[in-house]
Amino acid sequence: MIEKNQSICIIGAGSTGIAACKNFHQAGLDFICYEASDQIGGNWVYKNKNQMSSAYKSLHINTSREKMEYSDFPMPDSFPDFPHHSDIAKYFNDYVDHFGFRDKIKFNTSVVSAILLEDESWQISTSDGVTYIYDNLVVANGHHWDPRYPNPDFKGKYSGETMHSHHYLEPHDPVDCMGKNIVIVGAGNSAMDIACELSRKNTANKVFLAVRSPVWITPKYFGSTPLDSFQRHPSIKANIFQKAFEKIFGFLADFILTRRVIKYIGRPEDIGLPKPSHKFTQAHPTISSEIQLRIGSGDLIIKPNIDNFNNKIVTFDDGSKEEIDVIIYATGYKISFPFFSDSFLKVKNNDIALYKRIFHPQYSSLFFLGLVQPLCAMMPIADEQSKLLTSYLKNTYKLPSQVMMEQDAESIHNEMKDYYVDSPRHTIQINCLTYTDDLRDELKLGSRRL
Repeated sequence: MIEKNQSICIIGAGSTGIAACKNFHQAGLDFICYEASDQIGGNWVYKNKNQMSSAYKSLHINTSREKMEYSDFPMPDSFPDFPHHSDIAKYFNDYVDHFGFRDKIKFNTSVVSAILLEDESWQISTSDGVTYIYDNLVVANGHHWDPRYPNPDFKGKYSGETMHSHHYLEPHDPVDCMGKNIVIVGAGNSAMDIACELSRKNTANKVFLAVRSPVWITPKYFGSTPLDSFQRHPSIKANIFQKAFEKIFGFLADFILTRRVIKYIGRPEDIGLPKPSHKFTQAHPTISSEIQLRIGSGDLIIKPNIDNFNNKIVTFDDGSKEEIDVIIYATGYKISFPFFSDSFLKVKNNDIALYKRIFHPQYSSLFFLGLVQPLCAMMPIADEQSKLLTSYLKNTYKLPSQVMMEQDAESIHNEMKDYYVDSPRHTIQINCLTYTDDLRDELKLGSRRL
């Protein structure tokens, strides 16, 4: 059965999908949002029914409350500086109900197939066995749900238990880590959080952190203020003084941030971690206020990358060996779109070429939101992206030619590749303020193209 439905299909009701819903709803656009879970919030829903959430029980946001909120819906003053995942999930629910579009979200329904038709409309098949036709498709399914493991795998065969950090909930769930010897592979935010949690006394027996690539560590606070307090909110247009400050800061960012980090937490090599070979701003920093204490207390032992396995014996690159009961891979995620066929859209090198990280140059009815890796929170970024997309769908903004879009996307890709560390983690990296300023400028340019 095929039904002609509303003009816009949105996939996903996480932080990005609901930002699109709100903007479309306020603009009077016709849409339906499909959510595989029974609730909104995506990654921030603990034990999410859709199995796509990475939230563990102790998870707190790494961006401060004031910098992660949507511009038109402030977070409650009662929330702490760095809210717990339960606070954030509540905030999302309040956001949806405040703007009144919950009825436009179809819960417990996933999109299993999205096929582009000759007239550039979309044949959308859902998990409830119904197929619809939509004029436009907005992909907001996130990029922190499909676990990536080391490739190629380490040599030998490991006989202990393994899991990806995506599935970690707490020290005894889904794998019992209590009293055991654990290796966490990776050095990102999840790796640090889990390593710190498991290495506290009366939890695991021994905890090792196998660091594959050096990282800069920054604390959540510089003194008594959150680490991002000096930045403007991404939704705020810079005034002349802010522009001057940010231009100067841009030239001095590495020096200033490096000095602040050294002051409050020390150099990575001073606390037992590998020495970074890159500048502070050339990679996504890892945020942890506890890692220094755990290492300094002897509770967490730093190791280089794993070389090979022999049953439960793990040999590291420095030749040291440890008997390990559980390995937790905190090794990132793949960008995946399971509803597209590989013949239609295949992700290469963990990236796809998009104009302004939203518009596919070849398909005028296909859009991506939230397919970025910001240093700030995703919420204000998704909101600014949604504003530009809303203008396009309302015909108050016009895109440049396909050739110009492709050239721009390639130029930005090369610029990011030349600046950031070559890693799957940085393929969609953006500078939050530069990017959102560019989106607002693009909106003005697009209105002049009409």
